[in-house]
Amino acid sequence: MICSSQLVVKDLNCMNGTRKILLVEDNLADAYLTKHVLNSGTVECDIQVVHDGEAAINYLLNRENGIQIPDLVILDLNLPKKDGREVLKEIKNHPKLRRIPVLVYSTSSAVIDISQCYDLHANCYYKKPFHLDDLILILRSVEQDWLKFAQLPTKDALEVHTTVS
Repeated sequence: MICSSQLVVKDLNCMNGTRKILLVEDNLADAYLTKHVLNSGTVECDIQVVHDGEAAINYLLNRENGIQIPDLVILDLNLPKKDGREVLKEIKNHPKLRRIPVLVYSTSSAVIDISQCYDLHANCYYKKPFHLDDLILILRSVEQDWLKFAQLPTKDALEVHTTVS
């Protein structure tokens, strides 16, 4: 017998239905935990994982194969092949990608790393916690703030090329 309090009801009231997330994480355990926690939440998520910076840029630019631009990118900083700062810079400088919210999720709490990421227009910077309970709290906050309540750019808005003077 299943009690109603045991059911996890997916919130399908988001304007876009399922939220598409690109998780850029080279640590397999961190990727697994992040994906598991977000998928067990109340917002329906389609999470794609890539394990290095080059793969992240290739994924974002490879739209010929039917890949949709994600609603959100969760980006580690210390990545093989292409550093997370370089990935962030390329995303925010690309006319079709720059409106995608990018959340940096790193073990670093160095002021220089945090400052550089905000200078490169990161939308948020989270320090990876050491305890599982804290990880769950952070990812529930991401879910509530970025996937449920924030008004994210629509696919049409991502296609619009504008310049800000």
